Order: sequence, then structure tokens, then C-alpha cells
Amino acid sequence: MSQAPPPAAIVGADALRRFTRDVFVRVGMPEADAAVVADVLVWADLRGVDSHGVSRITMYLRLIDDGDMNLTPSMRTRTETSASVLIDANRAAGPIAMTAATSAAIRKAREAGVGLGLVRATTHTAALGYYTLMAAEEGMATIALAASGPFMAYHGTRAAGVSTNPISIAVPGGRHGPVVLDMATGVVARGKLVQAKKTGRPIPAGWALDRDGNPTTDPQAALIPLPVGGPKGSGLSLMIELITSLLAANPIIAGALEGGADGARHRQNGLVLAIDVGRFGDPDAFRSEVDRVIAALKALPQAPGALEILMPGERGARTLEQRTREGIPLPRAIVDELRGVAARLGVTSLPSAL
Repeated sequence: MSQAPPPAAIVGADALRRFTRDVFVRVGMPEADAAVVADVLVWADLRGVDSHGVSRITMYLRLIDDGDMNLTPSMRTRTETSASVLIDANRAAGPIAMTAATSAAIRKAREAGVGLGLVRATTHTAALGYYTLMAAEEGMATIALAASGPFMAYHGTRAAGVSTNPISIAVPGGRHGPVVLDMATGVVARGKLVQAKKTGRPIPAGWALDRDGNPTTDPQAALIPLPVGGPKGSGLSLMIELITSLLAANPIIAGALEGGADGARHRQNGLVLAIDVGRFGDPDAFRSEVDRVIAALKALPQAPGALEILMPGERGARTLEQRTREGIPLPRAIVDELRGVAARLGVTSLPSAL
């Protein structure tokens, strides 16, 4: 991707959290829930996952306006066993539903060794790494999945057939901290296409198709992300739909492709699987072995042109340290959006840097 222009503003994380919380409180979300949403979005910005940070505020407001996101959901447990829970989220904001599922999975894992939190009928789950890291810091090896509607090409087609359904895996670590993989099943997350469109930055070849199914590098025309690894990415996305949405009895893809009444609505399901490392061995030994394999990998000969051998989540952890210290850079398009939100809602906590 081309070099990014200088940021229009650099904002402290606390100020951005406060503003984001106040936005959602102003539209009717309970303050405790708004604080969770704000923390999850700003966490993504702190780690450099800007496509899932405060740039999502306008999308969330649109989901609220469309009736797809429920500001005061009545989340309830539909099914519960000694090691699992199925939560009907009642269209709650994704961060609310997913933090509840993660907490439930951790609790179940403490009791049974393994815990499953399954979420039915939520909205945009935000960055899954937030939830797997949350569990890894509690001594859990964790997998999180999220399934949504079709907007990514299925391998061999020229049309949207599956989603860029993300997957995150995290394990407790030693001196390096937890190891956190967080990836979309597309070559790029859809949010990055949206971000490129907002900022006007061209996108690389191989990222997306236009609405007619033709390859494009024009961010204004890019509409359909391509799967990572061709059949591998689209196959993995399909399996996430099958093991998440179908398991939660809330199928998404088939109805959307068939033109069902709810097909165009924003809907997501989620899954969090937590494994209590301490139930299967010495947790300190586990962390030491994580350090050991990292050290062995970093000692391998570097490929030509490679500056460093990085582990999953390592770049994000460094970005978090830097942005916590120096602030979060925001491009002009996002600054303008946030100013518009503040003006529309009469939110007075807009950071002064904006």
C-alpha cells in the first residue's frame, strides 16, 4: 500500500475512550456498556488495527439507526452445560456480547478445563484479539471466531459468497507476554477497504473486486475482498459459518444468498473457546516453552529483505506501547467523521486535538 499521509491529529487513548463512551451514552446505550464498546474500539487503534477502531463509530451509529443494533438488549442464556453456554445476544453491540461470552468461557474452563461461549445474534464483534488476549491473561489458551454476511468472494467465483470471517488464537506467554494471532480469512479485512475508501489511498492488486467482479486497485470501486490463499481462505470462512452460525441455530450465509427477507440485515454470531492451561500441566512450564519456541524461531536465518522475524501480535504490542505513550494518529477523514458525530449528537467531550 502507498505511504500514508501525515495524520491530521494525534489523540490520547483516554480522551478517545471518553469521547467514544459519551457518543454511545448519548444515543441511549447504558454507560457501562458504552464504556466496554469504547475500550474495545480504542484498543484496536492502540494496536494499529485502525480499521476496527474509532473509525467504526459511524458504522455502529448506522446500525443503531437501521434497527440492527439493540442499545438495551435482553441477553439471555439459551443453553448451558457444565462446559458451555449459548448466549442469545438480542442484537447487542458485538463487544458487549463477546466480552460476556469470553467471561463465560473462562468461568466454564476454570470448572471443567475447557469452556465454550457461543453467541447468537449479535452485531459487529470488533477486533477478536481483544477477547482472546483477555482470556490468555487469565491463563487460557483461546480461540475466537466470528461469522457474518456474504461480502467476500468464494474461491472460483466473481461474486460475494462468504464473509471475511475472522479467527483469533492466543496463548499465555512468558517474558514476551501472550502470543496473539488475529486475522481475517480475506487477503484483507473488509474494514481496511472501507478505511482506504475514506482516506483515498490506493489498494494493492489482489485485494478486491469491483461490483462487477473485476479486479481493481481503486479504493472507491473496491467492494468484494478476495480470500487469503484462494481456496484455503474461502474454505476456512465457510467452516466458521458452519461451526458458529449453524451451531447457534442462526444461519446467515444461505438465506442471504437466496435473497431471504433478513439477508440484507447486519447479523453476526460468535464463538469463544477457552482451555485452562493449568488443568493440563504446569502453567509456568507452558509459558517457558512458549518463550523457548519463540527464541528458536527468532534464531533462524533471515530471508533476503527481512528486517526481523516477528511473532503473531508482536507488531501490535509494540504499536500499543508507542501509541499509549505518544497518542493515536487519526487521518483527516476520520477526524472529520468524529467532528460530525460530535456536532450531530451534541457531545462536548470531543478531544481538543480534533
